[in-house]
Amino acid sequence: MLTGGELAALIAAVVWTVLVAFLCVTLVKLTRLLSETTRVVSEFGERARPLLDDVASTVERTGNSLDRVEEITANVATSTEDISTMTTLTRSVVTGPLVKLASFSYGLSRVLGQRRALALVRSRRRRERS
Repeated sequence: MLTGGELAALIAAVVWTVLVAFLCVTLVKLTRLLSETTRVVSEFGERARPLLDDVASTVERTGNSLDRVEEITANVATSTEDISTMTTLTRSVVTGPLVKLASFSYGLSRVLGQRRALALVRSRRRRERS
Protein backbone atom coordinates (compact mmCIF):
# COMPACT_ATOMS: atom_id res chain seq x y z
CA MET A 1 0.00 0.00 0.00
CA LEU A 2 0.94 3.63 -0.45
CA THR A 3 1.91 5.81 2.39
CA GLY A 4 0.42 9.27 2.90
CA GLY A 5 3.49 11.02 1.45
CA GLU A 6 3.55 8.79 -1.62
CA LEU A 7 -0.17 9.34 -2.20
CA ALA A 8 0.30 13.10 -1.92
CA ALA A 9 3.26 12.93 -4.35
CA LEU A 10 1.19 10.84 -6.77
CA ILE A 11 -1.73 13.32 -6.64
CA ALA A 12 0.69 16.25 -7.12
CA ALA A 13 2.28 14.48 -10.11
CA VAL A 14 -1.13 13.90 -11.71
CA VAL A 15 -2.16 17.51 -11.12
CA TRP A 16 1.10 18.76 -12.61
CA THR A 17 0.66 16.40 -15.60
CA VAL A 18 -2.87 17.73 -16.25
CA LEU A 19 -1.63 21.30 -15.86
CA VAL A 20 1.27 20.72 -18.28
CA ALA A 21 -1.08 19.07 -20.78
CA PHE A 22 -3.49 22.02 -20.52
CA LEU A 23 -0.61 24.45 -21.01
CA CYS A 24 0.67 22.48 -24.01
CA VAL A 25 -2.78 22.54 -25.66
CA THR A 26 -3.07 26.25 -24.91
CA LEU A 27 0.40 26.93 -26.37
CA VAL A 28 -0.45 24.96 -29.53
CA LYS A 29 -3.67 26.95 -29.98
CA LEU A 30 -1.82 30.20 -29.31
CA THR A 31 0.81 29.26 -31.89
CA ARG A 32 -1.90 28.57 -34.47
CA LEU A 33 -3.58 31.88 -33.62
CA LEU A 34 -0.33 33.80 -34.01
CA SER A 35 0.47 32.15 -37.34
CA GLU A 36 -3.07 32.87 -38.61
CA THR A 37 -2.78 36.46 -37.41
CA THR A 38 0.56 36.81 -39.18
CA ARG A 39 -0.97 35.48 -42.39
CA VAL A 40 -3.97 37.86 -42.16
CA VAL A 41 -1.73 40.86 -41.49
CA SER A 42 0.49 39.88 -44.42
CA GLU A 43 -2.52 39.60 -46.76
CA PHE A 44 -3.88 42.88 -45.47
CA GLY A 45 -0.54 44.54 -46.19
CA GLU A 46 -0.54 43.14 -49.72
CA ARG A 47 -4.09 44.36 -50.33
CA ALA A 48 -3.58 47.71 -48.62
CA ARG A 49 -0.83 48.89 -50.96
CA PRO A 50 -3.01 48.93 -54.10
CA LEU A 51 -5.86 50.47 -52.11
CA LEU A 52 -3.59 53.23 -50.88
CA ASP A 53 -2.36 53.79 -54.44
CA ASP A 54 -5.98 54.03 -55.61
CA VAL A 55 -6.79 56.46 -52.82
CA ALA A 56 -3.79 58.61 -53.69
CA SER A 57 -4.73 58.75 -57.37
CA THR A 58 -8.36 59.53 -56.46
CA VAL A 59 -7.25 62.37 -54.22
CA GLU A 60 -5.03 63.71 -57.00
CA ARG A 61 -7.88 63.55 -59.55
CA THR A 62 -10.20 65.23 -57.06
CA GLY A 63 -7.67 68.01 -56.57
CA ASN A 64 -7.45 68.52 -60.34
CA SER A 65 -11.23 68.57 -60.60
CA LEU A 66 -11.46 71.13 -57.81
CA ASP A 67 -8.93 73.30 -59.63
CA ARG A 68 -11.11 73.15 -62.74
CA VAL A 69 -14.23 73.93 -60.71
CA GLU A 70 -12.47 76.91 -59.18
CA GLU A 71 -11.56 78.17 -62.64
CA ILE A 72 -15.15 77.70 -63.84
CA THR A 73 -16.44 79.53 -60.78
CA ALA A 74 -14.10 82.44 -61.47
CA ASN A 75 -15.32 82.58 -65.09
CA VAL A 76 -18.94 82.51 -63.97
CA ALA A 77 -18.28 85.33 -61.50
CA THR A 78 -16.69 87.40 -64.28
CA SER A 79 -19.61 86.66 -66.62
CA THR A 80 -22.07 87.60 -63.89
CA GLU A 81 -20.36 90.93 -63.38
CA ASP A 82 -20.39 91.57 -67.15
CA ILE A 83 -24.08 90.70 -67.39
CA SER A 84 -24.86 92.93 -64.43
CA THR A 85 -22.99 95.80 -66.08
CA MET A 86 -24.82 95.21 -69.38
CA THR A 87 -28.17 95.09 -67.57
CA THR A 88 -27.48 98.35 -65.80
CA LEU A 89 -26.35 99.99 -69.04
CA THR A 90 -29.38 98.69 -70.95
CA ARG A 91 -31.72 99.81 -68.20
CA SER A 92 -30.27 103.31 -68.19
CA VAL A 93 -30.29 103.57 -72.00
CA VAL A 94 -33.77 102.16 -72.51
CA THR A 95 -35.56 103.32 -69.38
CA GLY A 96 -34.87 107.03 -69.82
CA PRO A 97 -36.35 107.32 -73.32
CA LEU A 98 -39.25 105.00 -72.42
CA VAL A 99 -40.17 107.15 -69.45
CA LYS A 100 -40.00 110.25 -71.62
CA LEU A 101 -42.11 108.59 -74.32
CA ALA A 102 -44.68 107.43 -71.77
CA SER A 103 -44.83 110.92 -70.25
CA PHE A 104 -45.21 112.48 -73.67
CA SER A 105 -47.97 110.07 -74.71
CA TYR A 106 -49.79 110.61 -71.41
CA GLY A 107 -49.56 114.37 -71.79
CA LEU A 108 -50.69 114.18 -75.41
CA SER A 109 -53.68 111.99 -74.52
CA ARG A 110 -54.66 114.40 -71.74
CA VAL A 111 -54.42 117.39 -74.06
CA LEU A 112 -56.44 115.61 -76.74
CA GLY A 113 -58.96 114.52 -74.14
CA GLN A 114 -59.29 118.09 -72.85
CA ARG A 115 -59.68 119.39 -76.40
CA ARG A 116 -62.45 116.90 -77.09
CA ALA A 117 -64.17 117.83 -73.86
CA LEU A 118 -63.79 121.53 -74.70
CA ALA A 119 -65.14 120.95 -78.22
CA LEU A 120 -68.09 119.01 -76.77
CA VAL A 121 -68.87 121.85 -74.34
CA ARG A 122 -68.67 124.44 -77.14
CA SER A 123 -70.95 122.42 -79.39
CA ARG A 124 -73.52 122.14 -76.60
CA ARG A 125 -73.42 125.87 -75.99
CA ARG A 126 -73.94 126.55 -79.65
CA ARG A 127 -76.93 124.25 -79.71
CA GLU A 128 -78.37 125.93 -76.67
CA ARG A 129 -78.01 129.37 -78.25
CA SER A 130 -79.55 128.35 -81.45
